[in-house]
Amino acid sequence: MSNETPATPFHDLEAYARLPRLGGFALSPDGGRLVATVSAPDPAGTRYVTSLWEVDPAGERPARRLTRSAKGEGAPEFLPDGSVLFVSARPDPAASSSDDPVPALWQLPPGGGEARVVAARPGGIAGLAVASDSGTVVVGSATLPSATTSEEDAERRKARKDRKVTAILHDSYPVRFWDTDLGPDRRRLFVAQPGVVEEPDEDAPARGAGTAPGAGEDEPHLALRDLTGHVGGALGGESSWDVTPDGGTVVVSWLRPEAAGSERHVLVAIDVADGTRRDLLVDDAHEYTEPAVSPDGAKVALVRHLRTSPSDPPDRRLLVLDLASGEATEVAAGLDRWPNERPAWTPDAAALLVPFDDQGAAPVYRVDVASGEATRLTTDHGAYGGVRVAPDGSAAYAVRSAVDAAPALVRLDPATPGVPVPLPSPVPAPALPGRLAEVTATAEDGSPLRAWLVLPEGAAADAPAPLVLWIHGGPLASSNAWSWRWNPWLLAARGYAVLLADPALSTGYGLDFVRRGWGRWGGEPFTDLMALTDAALKRDDLDADRTAAMGGSFGGYMANWVAGHTDRFRGIVTHASVWTLDRFGTATDAYYYWRREFTAEMEATQSPHLFADRIRTPMLVIHGDKDYRVPIGEALSLWAELAARGESPDGVLPHKFLYFPDENHWVLTPNHAILWYQTVLAFLATTVRGEPWQTPELLR
Repeated sequence: MSNETPATPFHDLEAYARLPRLGGFALSPDGGRLVATVSAPDPAGTRYVTSLWEVDPAGERPARRLTRSAKGEGAPEFLPDGSVLFVSARPDPAASSSDDPVPALWQLPPGGGEARVVAARPGGIAGLAVASDSGTVVVGSATLPSATTSEEDAERRKARKDRKVTAILHDSYPVRFWDTDLGPDRRRLFVAQPGVVEEPDEDAPARGAGTAPGAGEDEPHLALRDLTGHVGGALGGESSWDVTPDGGTVVVSWLRPEAAGSERHVLVAIDVADGTRRDLLVDDAHEYTEPAVSPDGAKVALVRHLRTSPSDPPDRRLLVLDLASGEATEVAAGLDRWPNERPAWTPDAAALLVPFDDQGAAPVYRVDVASGEATRLTTDHGAYGGVRVAPDGSAAYAVRSAVDAAPALVRLDPATPGVPVPLPSPVPAPALPGRLAEVTATAEDGSPLRAWLVLPEGAAADAPAPLVLWIHGGPLASSNAWSWRWNPWLLAARGYAVLLADPALSTGYGLDFVRRGWGRWGGEPFTDLMALTDAALKRDDLDADRTAAMGGSFGGYMANWVAGHTDRFRGIVTHASVWTLDRFGTATDAYYYWRREFTAEMEATQSPHLFADRIRTPMLVIHGDKDYRVPIGEALSLWAELAARGESPDGVLPHKFLYFPDENHWVLTPNHAILWYQTVLAFLATTVRGEPWQTPELLR
């Protein structure tokens, strides 16, 4: 490696992997503090570690670091007194050592000082909500089904560990989720109320054994009370919850089992005093997620999902539910766009601030609750998330990113459209090795199409850049935000232009645009991609003779489909890809979802494996064995079919297969992400530029 400083971090994969990355944030009750998460690689470069940083909402003071540990800290939330709660698996100085530390709930005093553990569970803490007035804390924690106390849970876990038992007995579907085996424990909700602390238990096992901590000499711990138990549904991986300001009611997106191995998210209210549950929103046609209780505790804003069928694509709508009457009203009904995260209330409960995917961006809209009218607040091409509104209503805060801007904290006016103000960031913005442009085209059916085009420095008519079509996953998604994992600027730093296209099924263009590709993955999505590629290649600063295509997940499906339907590209990279629709549908982690769209006709006409004989383009196949969404069998089948059609007598194929035994759908660890890019770049150099193949050093 050269000792010279790279022109930008994108010119050096190691330098890129070391860049710190801003995550989410919390806003203090008085509006005077922001606490954000920042991730960076550990010294070995094999995982990312998150720390907490304070950011001045007024934008006057520089950001300062609040925490530092080998295990990291995350999920910050404020208590009413201004102290910060966070989740961490860092060692507790007041506890005995443990071989298996699990995330506990920590508290950082409002004026600074040492953090301490305030609550723990044998299965760790995952998910946190705080009542804004009372300070009631509601957390999620995985618990074994037969355990009724923390001690029982710890004893049963220890028995399994001592006997080296990892087996799980299932009596329901599903059994996996993304990269996680479900069970034997499942997440429950636990509540801790201010002033209610644990009684010391001299007979309880030491905290280091994985039990809840006992009270210290002068530092009592919150008493976590099981609010949901084991019966009647569960908290799924995508469940979320909020608590009323007085701490009396938890509103949760509850995962309820159904017949035929299905499950659905319903909206449930849980009484904190006695744990009784009542259904708020349950019906056969919809699911309900992302609840946010209003500041006055009277209403809940949420997202309603239309359940799909072979003929009906999904639709997401913003609702406001009156807790007293049970009446739910759709707001922003005239906006043919999808809300993409939990709504944020204004302090007077008169309006909601919500990002919606929209034309290659994700702007914040202000939605008036009474009239339902939606007004776009952010007027740039940014993608916004994590919106929080100041308690006096004078400002709102969000994380802004864009295809050409890494995530950063900004302040915006919650009532007046405009461009947000950047805040002093704990993460400097990296310099980019190029510029961003836009490409438009017209689909075969007349629909307008658009894409982002990343152009490398120096691309010009006398030096046209090779083009890589990078197809997004989802498929219900949009190339509208910064991605650390799928970053086009790493290719731009090496002279490639990257086309980030939004074909049919992409979000931000209305429901009919999704409908165009529903059940026809190889139809309009493919022809839209080709139309946008043709439009881009009309530019004189792009080289039409040197092109490649790549994609992951659904983008991998499309890469496989492209390989079987055109020879126009010199190389194709397919990551975590679907190859055989019928086998994928039953082996994935959520068969019940895909079977609502997949029909026998779709599987018989839209599966890439049906066109294996047509593949002439060299392919790079990439997959992780811990990928449960698109199981490894898809890559193995694809690779076997490519090998069976190999013409080289020595068995060496024009294709490559990069396999990660311990990575998931995305390949997330810094060291493996570097290898991923090294291999992709070597493959593009060979296929697109005609350079000799160079195996990355650590793969030789």
